[in-house]
Amino acid sequence: MIIIHDKRLPKEAIKKLNEYGECLPFLSENITCQAIAGHPDIFFFPTEAFTIVAPNTPPYFINYLKTKGLPLITGTTSVGNLKENSTCYNVVMTEKYLIHHRKFTDATILQHAKDKIFIHVNQAYTRCSLLPLKNNSFITSDRGIEKTLSQHGLNCLYISPKEIILPGHSYGFIGGCMGVSERNVFLIGSSQHHSDGAKLETFIHENGYYLISLYDGKFFDGGGVFFYFEDL
Repeated sequence: MIIIHDKRLPKEAIKKLNEYGECLPFLSENITCQAIAGHPDIFFFPTEAFTIVAPNTPPYFINYLKTKGLPLITGTTSVGNLKENSTCYNVVMTEKYLIHHRKFTDATILQHAKDKIFIHVNQAYTRCSLLPLKNNSFITSDRGIEKTLSQHGLNCLYISPKEIILPGHSYGFIGGCMGVSERNVFLIGSSQHHSDGAKLETFIHENGYYLISLYDGKFFDGGGVFFYFEDL
């Protein structure tokens, strides 16, 4: 298994991830703001069949993924420093829905997701703020997203962002603290270090997942953790 993560995650978290597969630490330079320069959810949009990547993703990284046989499609928009070009791949997709701010979604994603129902949310950093699970269940740290998904009859748990670390900012986002591989939800942090930790654990278990804590500390927003099987 290939695991893409921000190179700057806590060392204990990286060590734990190495128990589950081959880690590929990611960090870009001079492309977008420093806080999100290593966040996978800014540069990559994974689907079940392939991954759409920003065209200015560091070439060494793209070449490595290709050597592993991972199917890649180049997106339309280059990542940059502005909201309109740093959010284009920060999209959530499920079997039925595509969830994002309609104004900013990359055209290549829209082209390959024509069969999905588009749910517009005002938070353009959607994947940062939202983790999808099976059975139309979601975890979010954005009240606006929670309200919108609830209006669509979807099951959504709200987690306060105020206790989430994002270096350079007052707080981070819950989606950036987590990744899913099969029935495991990986958390960059420990539920013991968040006031909503107990209800997060309960929600994850009620939806048929196991929660794996990557280190004993506060929730850390690293732009998510992406898992790939090499035989895709």
